[in-house]
Amino acid sequence: MSDKATLEINGKKYEFPIVIGSENEVAIDIKNLRGDTGGVITIDPGYKNTGSCESAITFLDGEKGILRYRGYSIEELAEKADFLEVAYLLIFGELPTQDELYQFHSDIKKHSVVDDDVKKILDAFPKSAHPMGVLASLTSALTAFNPSSVNVDSEEEMYNAIVRILGKFPILVAWTMRKKHGMPLDYGSSSLGYVENILHMMFKRPNEDYTQNKILINALDKLLILHADHEQNCSTSTVRITGSSHAGLFVSLSAGISALWGPLHGGANQAVLEMLEAIKEDGGDTKKYMAKAKDKDDPFRLMGFGHRVYKNFDPRAKIIKAAADEVLSDLGVDDPILDIAKGLEKEALEDQYFVDRKLYPNVDFYSGIIYRAMGIPTEMFTVMFALGRLPGWISQWREMRMRKEPIGRPRQLYTGETYRPFKDISKR
Repeated sequence: MSDKATLEINGKKYEFPIVIGSENEVAIDIKNLRGDTGGVITIDPGYKNTGSCESAITFLDGEKGILRYRGYSIEELAEKADFLEVAYLLIFGELPTQDELYQFHSDIKKHSVVDDDVKKILDAFPKSAHPMGVLASLTSALTAFNPSSVNVDSEEEMYNAIVRILGKFPILVAWTMRKKHGMPLDYGSSSLGYVENILHMMFKRPNEDYTQNKILINALDKLLILHADHEQNCSTSTVRITGSSHAGLFVSLSAGISALWGPLHGGANQAVLEMLEAIKEDGGDTKKYMAKAKDKDDPFRLMGFGHRVYKNFDPRAKIIKAAADEVLSDLGVDDPILDIAKGLEKEALEDQYFVDRKLYPNVDFYSGIIYRAMGIPTEMFTVMFALGRLPGWISQWREMRMRKEPIGRPRQLYTGETYRPFKDISKR
């Protein structure tokens, strides 16, 4: 392969370097295109063919169904690591030693308290407020209680900011849910592991002890790992471009939460449950809805099947399907919604139409099933996604700042009116 790409515009040729990634991905470096050509730009709506950065964090190959964090396969990490180990790996580049992991968790626990005035902000929201809006607001508000900017050239300051948000974010998540249910706010227990404490803070009732369920801990641990990072998606790119203005970590994360809120991104697992509810209200006939999904003239869309990146089976779905089966078996949940979900899954895996098009159940399908079985309300599903994605956002923000990347400033192709003189209001 040549080390240059040639572009011809109006009879004049321009050469641009070809860059090869560590997994042999090929990119054309066009950062000098506009300057060299006197103003020519590329246009790529949705940035489907545009690399916004170089990154050493996550590798994704949708055609082959590969997802790796820092070189480690998602399959091995989900089987052998816990969420806090994966968070450390994503943020700092290597799996922690036993001592490093202990210190990391210890430092996080030191910051597992939020300023009491944050409760006043939470109290100002009505119970009807969507949890994602509440979470974005509370995360941004943390900046007011930690106003000093992070010196990104100081490893100590960077580390302190990271453990601070990892300590406080689960509290905001749990409080957001407890507010919705009118439950007293809870800080959990410093004697618990990271994931165990999340469940404790979310579900502990004031008048009874909370008993941990190892199967639920394992399922949530896996869900958080599977959602921890996913390359340059909408919310991650939002975190990076917000941070490129040298906005702080907390406010950059808040921007990412807002981007994640959309139904085409993090809201997909909520959309799955809303679809299942609609099918139930219409009698629960899964075969009818499978037929509707195959009818190109029918506006119905089957949520939670296929993936815009993975052209084969979503590797995360393979892992979480086993956890979903285990959770449903252990809890023995009698829920017609979950019965409908299992019916759709069975038919999609056996129907030739879906098999041929590789429209397999994806991670959003199974995560929604698990969260519902655990007793997490539908509107909290995207909040749980944000909880899992937190270390990925942090690692992407940290990488962007440490590499001193320039402020994000996409170009545009203007298609509006050309110059026209101003008309006095009496002549309009």
